[in-house]
Amino acid sequence: MKYMLRDNQAGFVLKDGVFKKMITSGICRFSKMRGYSVEIEEMSGEVDYMEVPYQILAKDPAFLASVLHVEIPDGSVGFIYINGKLTSFANRKEYTFWNVFDKYEVKTVSMAETEIGAEVSKQMLALVPKNLYTEISVGEGQTGLVYYDNVLQRQLAKGVYRFWNYARSVTYHIFDMRQQELDIVGQEILTKDKIGIRMNVSCMYKIRDAVEFAATVTELKRPLYSAVQLVIREIVGNYKLDEILELKEKISGEIYTALRVREKMFCVNFLTAGIKDIILPGEIREIMNSVLVAEKSAQANVISRREEVASTRSLLNTAKLMDENKTLFKLKELEYLERICEKVGEISVNGNMGIVEQLGKMIGTGQRAS
Repeated sequence: MKYMLRDNQAGFVLKDGVFKKMITSGICRFSKMRGYSVEIEEMSGEVDYMEVPYQILAKDPAFLASVLHVEIPDGSVGFIYINGKLTSFANRKEYTFWNVFDKYEVKTVSMAETEIGAEVSKQMLALVPKNLYTEISVGEGQTGLVYYDNVLQRQLAKGVYRFWNYARSVTYHIFDMRQQELDIVGQEILTKDKIGIRMNVSCMYKIRDAVEFAATVTELKRPLYSAVQLVIREIVGNYKLDEILELKEKISGEIYTALRVREKMFCVNFLTAGIKDIILPGEIREIMNSVLVAEKSAQANVISRREEVASTRSLLNTAKLMDENKTLFKLKELEYLERICEKVGEISVNGNMGIVEQLGKMIGTGQRAS
């Protein structure tokens, strides 16, 4: 039988189903009667004819010179390049490519080193299945802890890290190391004099060491909230209502000191703690408002009386000075005259009496100045 192969084709010659050799472009004849057959395929991409194991095909020099055979070791991944360009991720362990018209290359990367290094570019990483690696992103003000098979390996500062999952479990925790606020809102407290009040308290704290925190604390928010509540009740409950209102800053300091004693329990540092608001029952507020109004009214009366006394003293002092000093008396007459002239057109007086006396007489008798 006649076979014609083009330049980009290869033929696998078999006799009675057993591979004999590979032929390339040209015309050839093989007798079917004698058990020969030829399998023809394009020499492009992967070798399709794999009914015969590669180890047998590779015994033929022509075939071996025309292909690239790659076996990716256990614990490694491969990246396929065609003519120098990255094209795909090698998701099988064995490949055989025609390497005649296109030049194939497979780069392998070992996963023995858990952290993915610079040898794996972003372009390569984009082709890797997500289940093969773990990505950890640590933000500003955060600390990360990475574990292999639940054993702590290292701390991670701000940045993006990637770890192969091969032959191990990679887990991580990220902790916010910045100061954080804890607000206790509407905490109900019974004062020493048996008055029920509510209180808002604010605390600032931060985790002091990520490794210590991870090894000691399984949960922070709820236990810390409960601990602060307990401290508030213990301290504020020792004071009467009047003392709480008067000694707010002192009590805030006691709360802060008590929280500092509990820092080791939670692996945190308390930075501040203080009372923000004291919320009184309605009837207590009404009583205090009445007292406040009364106090303000009394203060206003005192100020008014002081002003009246000061005014009277000023008038007495002025009268005494005018009686003792005739010149000052005359100046006062002129001052009165000036004020009256601003409001009237003309005033007639004579020389028999003082100006002030004549003006007083005019006012007293109802005489109109003209």
